[in-house]
Parts: sequence; structure tokens; C-alpha cells
Amino acid sequence: MKRTDLKSAGTVTPDFFSVDVLAARRFYLDLSPPRQRRLTVMCGGVETCSPNYTIQRETFPFYSIEYVTRGSGQLQLHHHAHELRAGLVFSYGPGVPHQITGNPDDALVKYFVDFAGRGALDFLRAGQLPPGQVARVFPPDTLAALFEELIHSGQRGGRAGADLCVRLLECLGLKVAAARAPLTRAETVAFTTYQECRRHIEQHFRRLRTLDEIAAECHVNNAYLCRLFRRYHHQSPYQFLLRLKMNFAASRLRMPDVMIKQVAEETGFQDPFHFSRVFRNTLGLSPNNFRSFR
Repeated sequence: MKRTDLKSAGTVTPDFFSVDVLAARRFYLDLSPPRQRRLTVMCGGVETCSPNYTIQRETFPFYSIEYVTRGSGQLQLHHHAHELRAGLVFSYGPGVPHQITGNPDDALVKYFVDFAGRGALDFLRAGQLPPGQVARVFPPDTLAALFEELIHSGQRGGRAGADLCVRLLECLGLKVAAARAPLTRAETVAFTTYQECRRHIEQHFRRLRTLDEIAAECHVNNAYLCRLFRRYHHQSPYQFLLRLKMNFAASRLRMPDVMIKQVAEETGFQDPFHFSRVFRNTLGLSPNNFRSFR
């Protein structure tokens, strides 16, 4: 079996890594950090698992977040079984028994980051991913760019690289919380409806004008539509619509030969003064002041 491990020069692979990988990009920072630090990233990376990949531990010296981007497999956390698939995120740490097994017919690809510190447990709890828990993010690849930046910063090393890794870990926690999707079948129906409604707004935001129009075209009632957006978007559908309109308007107003009245019409406003009030309330500047803002 071919094994490729691109790691920092002069670093020995810790023995808690599985050898059943076909390829890996990893980084290693300080594996014995001072205990007084609030949060410290030790190591991380991405692994393409071999067909017989299995790792089983009764405990782990650090806290860890793992994130599946491709393939499938099985996960046991505190003796609870979960199906591994793209978009699944899970955590473990000291005192959390876990077993990860890849599917021989569908190679597992997963990112991971290991960390410690006096604030590590509170960090996981704040992100609603305490050790031994799983979450799902949508879209399934939504965390990949952050993990890639984490690997790049970790391989850079030094104080700057280590500090960047901590900040990126904190961003990762915020991103997981913001991109969470339902795990249960019952919630999946509601989430699918939300996705369809959101997609419709994104495709037709320029002509849509009211909550009634959105609900009618999405074939749901107003109250249910608002509940869906509060649950999964933390913003009302009308606020989401206005944000799309004003972002489009801002890009159009950057063009010097485009009149404010024209942009108002393009975003579904018959009254340019109403458009200007909404633009100011949304972006904090009037259209004229925005144009002069450099």
C-alpha cells in the first residue's frame, strides 16, 4: 500500500495516527503546549483513507474535530452508531471512546484538527459540538476552504502560523454553527423546503417584492416560510430578499454611467426614494454617498 505523508521537515508522525491511509497532508505544531493557554492547535490535516481503514481508541490526549468531505463509513461515539458521509462533522477528546471505519467500496476522505487548552471544552460547547457529538453542515463542502487554510497556516509554522491556526479554528466553530443542517429524517423535510424557498429567492430576487409573492411562488404560507428562515437562516425571508437586492444594487452603482433610478427599477422598486431609504437602512449609506465611498 502506497502511503504519502507531506509533513513539516524533521517531524515524526505521532503514533495516534492510523497508518491505513493512501495519502495525507498534515501539519504538526507544539504537541506539548503550556497548560495555561486558552486554545492551542497541535496538528491537523486531510487524509484519504485506505479500503481497510479502521481506528479505535478508548480515549484521546487532545480535543479533535473531524469533517468528512467524500466517501462513507461508520462512526461509533460513546457506543452510538452514525453513518459517515460528506458534510458530517464530529468531535471527541479525553475520555470519549470512538471507532472510525471506512467503507472499502467508497474511500473516505476527511479533514481533522487536534487542539487543547483551558478553553478548548468551552469552545466546543459554544459551537454546539461538545466531545462525542455529531453535526451535519450544508453545503457538504462548506468547511473545506477553512480546513485548507488551516493546513496551509500550520505547515507554515512559527508563531504566526500557530496564531493563525487558533483564529482559523475559532472561525471553524462559527462556521459549523452557521451551516448546521438537520440530522433527523423529520427535520430533513423542513430543511429541504427551506432550501427550495431560498433557492427560488436567489434566482428571482430582482423581480420579487413582497413576502406574499415569495410564499405564493414557493407554495407555502407566510407563517411557515418565516419559521423556516428563523430556524435555518436566522433572518426573515424578506430581510434575505432585501439583502440580495441591495448587494446587487451596490455592484450596479459602482458603474458611473448607471443612474440610481435605473438601479431602483432593476431591483423592483417603482419609487427611487423608497429604494434609497431601503439601501441606507441595509448598507448604512445612501446610494449617492455609497458612490463617493472609496
